[in-house]
Amino acid sequence: MSPQEPDQAVRDKTPSETGAGGGTQPILKVRDLNRAFGGLLAISDLTFDVRPGVIRAVIGPNGAGKTTLFNLITGVLPTSGGQIIFEGADIGNWKSHKVAKLGISRTFQTVELYHGMSVLENVMVGRHVRTRCGMLLSGLRLPVVRREERQIREDAEKILDLVGLLPKAHEEAESLPLGEQKLLEVARALATDPKLILLDEPAAGLNESETDRAARLFQDICRQGRTVILVEHDMKLVMEIADEILVLNFGEKIADGPPDLIRKDPQVVEAYLGSEGELA
Repeated sequence: MSPQEPDQAVRDKTPSETGAGGGTQPILKVRDLNRAFGGLLAISDLTFDVRPGVIRAVIGPNGAGKTTLFNLITGVLPTSGGQIIFEGADIGNWKSHKVAKLGISRTFQTVELYHGMSVLENVMVGRHVRTRCGMLLSGLRLPVVRREERQIREDAEKILDLVGLLPKAHEEAESLPLGEQKLLEVARALATDPKLILLDEPAAGLNESETDRAARLFQDICRQGRTVILVEHDMKLVMEIADEILVLNFGEKIADGPPDLIRKDPQVVEAYLGSEGELA
């Protein structure tokens, strides 16, 4: 067997294996992950790491397996093989609520808000995953329950302030324009106090100023000590804010590394543009 070309050898390694991150232990490890739908492999032998405190982008053409990957990590879908290891725990095939309690949250491609509820109430619902009082105590309306409800409200208001929606806290969530609805969905995901947050096409449908606002928010989230995995088709946004980029095509990893290398990788350019060149 002939030796691998240097660029291919690097492509097949994770950033941690090539020395990125200065030895920091990954918060998430994906190893030989597979997901089959009938006879079709949507995710095939996928291996990569996510270091804590970074924005890790996942890109690829439509049908590459990006949303399927999110569904596997968050317990929406069972795996067909391989491992998903979060902070040392193999969470492959865990239920979604258990994954959320462990510290993983997400948004969806299509905004899904609670109908008939205010902006503040939508975030408060997300915060309840961290409550200590059960249904029985809540029904009794004991002082401890009222104190916890006040704390939930205060925490939700702080999160709305972070995403810039506090002035609209008491408006009906569905009345917000699309850009602000997407920010609200990020706020609700943050309300679960995640260590790792998965954002599925959060800039889709946003104008330039809304995208810039979202980009600043994602960077602020990382500065708080959280880790972000971002699925996004806006290559300008990805190249500006991502620390590391994983590229999928037909469920397989074709590249993995920092933006400067990914934008010039011939396999990535071919997958997106069908010819030689460089991504934006």
